[in-house]
Amino acid sequence: MTSSDTRKKTCVLAIDDELGFLGFLKEALECHGYRVHTASRPSEAIKLYEEKWRDIGVVFLDFLLPEMSGDMVFAEFQRINPDVRVVLLTGCQSSVADPLFKKGLRGYLPKPFSLPDLAQKVRDAVSAPAGGSTASPIPA
Repeated sequence: MTSSDTRKKTCVLAIDDELGFLGFLKEALECHGYRVHTASRPSEAIKLYEEKWRDIGVVFLDFLLPEMSGDMVFAEFQRINPDVRVVLLTGCQSSVADPLFKKGLRGYLPKPFSLPDLAQKVRDAVSAPAGGSTASPIPA
C-alpha cells in the first residue's frame, strides 16, 4: 500500500476547543489527503468516537479542554477501544504527556508545530503496532 493509499484510508479525529485552530488543523490534514472529523468539546468527541471508532485511525487531542482534561478523554477513548491511537497536541509542557505514554499514548506534538511534523505524527501513529505506545515522550 502506498503512502497515498494510507492517507486516503486514514480518518483522523481532531479535538480542540479553539475553533480557529481546529479549522486550521482540519484543513492542514485534508491537504495531506486525510479524512478529518472535528470536535470542540469532549462530550462531542466521545460521542463521535463511540459512533465512528472503527473508521478513525488517529486522534489528535488537546489537553486543556472544557468539561474534562485530555487525560480523561483519552481514558474514555480507551474504554471504547483499548487500541486507540492518540497523539497529544497541546501547548502544555511535555510532562503532561509522560504519564499518558505509560498508558498507550502514541505521540506528543507541542504547539506551535510545523505541518511536516503534523503529517509525520499521523504516519507514525498509523504505522505503530497496535496495543501500546512506541513513541518517545520527547518531541522530534
